[in-house]
Amino acid sequence: MNYELFHAITFDVLYGCIALLAFVIVERGIYLSYVGWRIRRLVAIIDRAKDPAGKELRALSWADPASRAIVRYAQAVATCATREQLEDLCSALFITIDKKVSGRLWILDTIITAAPLLGLLGTIFGIMETFNALSAGGVSDSAAVSRGIGTALIATAIGIATALLGLLGNGVLGRVTHVVMEDFKVLLLSLSAPRPAESHGEASAIHAAVPIATPRRGMAER
Repeated sequence: MNYELFHAITFDVLYGCIALLAFVIVERGIYLSYVGWRIRRLVAIIDRAKDPAGKELRALSWADPASRAIVRYAQAVATCATREQLEDLCSALFITIDKKVSGRLWILDTIITAAPLLGLLGTIFGIMETFNALSAGGVSDSAAVSRGIGTALIATAIGIATALLGLLGNGVLGRVTHVVMEDFKVLLLSLSAPRPAESHGEASAIHAAVPIATPRRGMAER
């Protein structure tokens, strides 16, 4: 077997993981910051409006998913949809937004798990390459063996460093995702506030919709 080739391929895969990791962290960071900013703008609009589901909110044409979801929900409220319809829509919108803001985070989880294993595999190939070279040349120099093993261990070091970087990025992005979804939940609840014609029992049904729709990723009710 050509262990030298396999060793080189392992390094190429690790470098690709590092590039993909950096891209996902930067892209998700920018996207989550944008969605969070839009949600804060929506909160400001609702706070200053006499009617939370008024014309100003329904006329918004912002393209981000949170704004589209809120506009859709406000339109449903304005058309006097039933409480069951609003509850179903609230749950569907919450799940949809969570899928969007959590998108591509699975890539970080995969790289965190795979990078150390790839590094270990590269080290094994490097050690095999060193032993094959020494046996083919009939050399038993301990210094040469040490140099070969030291070079092979670089793959393990790169794999562990990649996993640590991914772990840090995943932790930060996971926290930001949690905050964004909590803000979106508050936004939906503010639109679900009981109107004068509603009874207390009818209003409580829509308030219960968001916690029921909460996905498993860090969104459990505290």
